[in-house]
Amino acid sequence: MSRQPSQPLHPWIWLGVPLALSMLATIVMATPIRLFGLAMPEPVFPAVLAYAWAVIRPSLLGPFALLVAGLFLDIFWGSPLGLWGLSLLLAYGLALAARSLMVGQSEWVLCLWYWALSAIAFGTAYLLSWLHSGVTPNLVGAILQFAPTAALYPAAHLLVDRFEDADVRFR
Repeated sequence: MSRQPSQPLHPWIWLGVPLALSMLATIVMATPIRLFGLAMPEPVFPAVLAYAWAVIRPSLLGPFALLVAGLFLDIFWGSPLGLWGLSLLLAYGLALAARSLMVGQSEWVLCLWYWALSAIAFGTAYLLSWLHSGVTPNLVGAILQFAPTAALYPAAHLLVDRFEDADVRFR
């Protein structure tokens, strides 16, 4: 990992700005633009936050911000309220529980952790949609949404790399 000078750990910098950027990116990627007949991918950008915030440091504000991000996704995409909030909170909780296992690992191991936690969030959302509607959701659509979300690992790594050394209490 390349070390950058640590940034001060103000909540609006490591929580507010990434949350606003993930919401903005969700809106931008949902624009009805077609390239070669294909729509833009719609990754779940807050999955990056669920992973990175748990790795950076435990916080009481992180879960509330993820709940806000999940409710935003639910309202924006028209899914049942709480679907993405619960899915993201589950991924955050598991990442927080496994934080001690992730610290000091190679980038490939961290990438696998991100993919696994994203898959758990998607699996939870898939099962909750199935239970809510009583109809099996489109598995291909879920996989086509998971793939670009999994490809967002460099953004999660960048966020962790930028803020992980900012708070000396959690080194």
